[in-house]
Amino acid sequence: MQLRQALTEAVQRLESEGIGSPRRNAETLLMFILDCDRAYLYAHPERELDIDLQARYENVIALRASGYPAQYITGHQEFWGLDLIVTPAVLIPRPETEHVVETALELARSRPWRSGPKLVDVGTGAGAIALALAKELPQAEVYGLDLSAEALEIARANAARLQLEERVRFLQSDVLENIPPRPSFDFVLSNPPYVALNEADKVQDVVKKFEPKMAVFAGEHGLDVIRRLIPQAAAVLYPGGYLIFEIGFTMASSVAELLAGWDDVRTVADLAGIPRVMVARRRQ
Repeated sequence: MQLRQALTEAVQRLESEGIGSPRRNAETLLMFILDCDRAYLYAHPERELDIDLQARYENVIALRASGYPAQYITGHQEFWGLDLIVTPAVLIPRPETEHVVETALELARSRPWRSGPKLVDVGTGAGAIALALAKELPQAEVYGLDLSAEALEIARANAARLQLEERVRFLQSDVLENIPPRPSFDFVLSNPPYVALNEADKVQDVVKKFEPKMAVFAGEHGLDVIRRLIPQAAAVLYPGGYLIFEIGFTMASSVAELLAGWDDVRTVADLAGIPRVMVARRRQ
């Protein structure tokens, strides 16, 4: 079978199963099987795929057609220009979370540092936020926390692949409970679980079925982890330090109420204009 025919049949299969962006998915998985780039697919449509390659491609297309995420099939996801390893042990990093990184960079670069800022990423998962900030802020001291030992293994593997293992320290912790409650950080950052259990029906099936529930759901109203994060962050931030975290699109007012007593509380919208990131500064 020629590459062109295999790709056409894969697109049709994914379309019939209601998978979004079927061509992009089919091409991504074929690039994965052939270990090539997209330009190669377009330049060699007549390439003959042997029986082994056909079988492997059909298997991954069947898996994707079942709803299984392409990122878990290929084992990779890009975030902030970084190629990250991902497995079902970690939430797949989303572009929206890059707004957390952007906001932190804007604030970190707005002031002089004697020896660089100290940052902690709570619920680090694959290490996306921590590693992106370590890359952009060479003088920063960066920590990544997660309750899941499996997630921390992935984060450490990503740090090693990106040659950032000397820059980021990963620790097991339930939110910030394993961090001594004294001022130690200039920034606390997080993409916490914030989906309410009573809104599970609004979550994409791929998220509900395949991604780690502990990284997605946070109690009846989606605030269980955030309610713990805010006071724990206050305990470990230096006066004037910032708490920056992702929120659900209906949560801004509820979270702002929880931040009573903080200064400069504001939201940052995503590209669709939806409040996506909450920012607050610990009082001096």
